[in-house]
Amino acid sequence: MDPVRNPYAPGAGQRPPELAGRDRELQQFEVVLERVARGRPERSMVLTGLRGVGKTVLLNTFKSMAMQRLWGTGKIEARPDQSIRRPVAASLHMAIRELAPRHRAPERIEEFLGVLKAFAMRDPAAAKGTSHWSPGIDVPASRGRADSGDLEIDLTELFVDAAGVATDLGVGIALFIDEMQDVQAPDISALCAACHELSQTGGPLIVVGAGLPHLPSVLSASKSYSERLFRYARIDRLDRDAADLALIAPAEREEVEFTPEALDALYEAADGYPYFVQAYGKVAWDLAPRSPITVDDIKVSAPEAEEELAVGFFGSRYERATPAERDYMHAMAQLGDDPVPTADVADSLGRKPSSLSPARDSLIKKGLIYSAERGVIGFTVPHFGRFLRAQPL
Repeated sequence: MDPVRNPYAPGAGQRPPELAGRDRELQQFEVVLERVARGRPERSMVLTGLRGVGKTVLLNTFKSMAMQRLWGTGKIEARPDQSIRRPVAASLHMAIRELAPRHRAPERIEEFLGVLKAFAMRDPAAAKGTSHWSPGIDVPASRGRADSGDLEIDLTELFVDAAGVATDLGVGIALFIDEMQDVQAPDISALCAACHELSQTGGPLIVVGAGLPHLPSVLSASKSYSERLFRYARIDRLDRDAADLALIAPAEREEVEFTPEALDALYEAADGYPYFVQAYGKVAWDLAPRSPITVDDIKVSAPEAEEELAVGFFGSRYERATPAERDYMHAMAQLGDDPVPTADVADSLGRKPSSLSPARDSLIKKGLIYSAERGVIGFTVPHFGRFLRAQPL
């Protein structure tokens, strides 16, 4: 069939042609937006799940929903080696720029931009008297507001002031944070404190984060009240009806069909994970000679899809690991696909658990495994265990 008309889109954060199986999360966020718009108290929101389940896609969809309501929006992707001070400043700068043309008091915007500039330039990691940040803000930096150098104090003051600008317009501001589990521990604590202050004052600014399954425990470790501070949504694989819809709906728009047996085979191969659904669907379309796409087409295309996943989705991650880290992951894989006790991994390798801590901690920092609970670890990527079992030791 014509590959140009292929509707499927396997990609990092790339929205699929049919966002199936996420109605509940979309409705939840719609409620958040509406409540904030009406001045009702509402919690910020956190999405968690394995890689490939569509967290970034949902985050981007939420951002579009907020923009449609004329909110100010900004988005950052957290990095473990970077403070969030300047990324947050840059994203809030974008949010205020979206609101500024509708604000009737330019001096209020300038006042906030002065605070924003002071916040961004007060980076304790920068050499004294220097700043490498060029925000494009012409107003002078304010003094005595959001510039103490203590991120918890400064971020709280910045969020309160930003919320004040949004209140003037009767709208809200949404800050979206991807890979939230990579925010440094002191910064997570500051972020929770700022959100806590907003929740008490009712300021129309929310934070929407997305991260790996252990993100709730990261937040809880920073502030005990974080369990009540955020609305948590666990994003998992699609059920059979949603997975079928993700394949059928885009195909129907191109006047292409799947046989029931082909859909059975695709669900078995993709196991309901949205990224895999798109990956298998794309290759099946390209290799099928005509409509309807049959189970024989799936049998021919599945090995090619698996080869692409082995190189791009699994292999690229595997290559980042050191030999010692690969040994650790192989031992995990031999114990199964579900999260496993660290003690069992150590027994499998004939080592003491303490001697494996460096490899385990490094794998967690690289985002290849996560601590599902105390003493238990799992792969951040679905089917990674199956991939490792197919690799030579």
